[in-house]
Amino acid sequence: MTGHNPTPVTVIGLGSMGRALAQAFLRAGHPTTVWNRTPAKAAPLVAEGAAHAASVERAVAAGPLVIACLTTFEDTREALLPAAGELRGRTLITLNSGSPAGARDLAAWATGQGARFLAGAVKNVPSAVGAPDTLVYYSGDRTVFEQYATDLRTLGGDTVHLGDESDLAALYETAVGALLLPALVGFFQGAAVLQSRGLRAATMVPFSERWLDMIKSLLPVYAAEIDSGDYSDGASSVNLFHAGATHDAELTRETGVDTAWLSPLNDLVDRAVLAGHGEHSVAALTEMLRKSSS
Repeated sequence: MTGHNPTPVTVIGLGSMGRALAQAFLRAGHPTTVWNRTPAKAAPLVAEGAAHAASVERAVAAGPLVIACLTTFEDTREALLPAAGELRGRTLITLNSGSPAGARDLAAWATGQGARFLAGAVKNVPSAVGAPDTLVYYSGDRTVFEQYATDLRTLGGDTVHLGDESDLAALYETAVGALLLPALVGFFQGAAVLQSRGLRAATMVPFSERWLDMIKSLLPVYAAEIDSGDYSDGASSVNLFHAGATHDAELTRETGVDTAWLSPLNDLVDRAVLAGHGEHSVAALTEMLRKSSS
């Protein structure tokens, strides 16, 4: 953005995502300091112009904005403990996985050291960092987000502030992330089924993409049903899924592909039928999930 003076940035943690973050800042002209427990991981970034801090204390002291990209909130706190005294007056932004409770705990610790805090999540793969359509959402003090919004858009053009609560990004990360593994395992099962007949997994990709587009189109409908509590539209009923579960054992017998991972999902459907939701929209499964957690 014209007239913007890129903020000096420190990136803590140089796994695949951390490297991508540092590279995006470097390419946007930010003075960038990097640190990792394994110093060798900094070498490629140093070759691109980053400064390598010899210690985490020096890394944090290098600038006003510290981006931590470690595995969990607990890992972040452990890594930053030696530099706790350097956090005062700086902004710490985490881009990692973890629970809402973990985000709250780290926020309390960081602000206790005199730092300002945002938690965030990159909703894409490392190679997409910096792209105009890459979504990155944050939660925490809005004034901090607004101060660094231009710098943060370096990481993704679709940059969103969810709210002032420090744990909202982790909450949404947990909620949205729940889609990933079931969808991927479903694809992997399909690939195994095709290969049992000598067919290539690649042949199902165009059809899977269309299927995912259809599922995407249904999400606003199901969200409205869940928010209203009205599941009376049974176009895609619980009973429909209940009947389909009988095909799993047949598929295993025919192809040898293990479908046991579906058993807990089928059990959820069974319980919904017993609870009287058979003719209701499949979105009524939300009620069963809510009950199991209470």
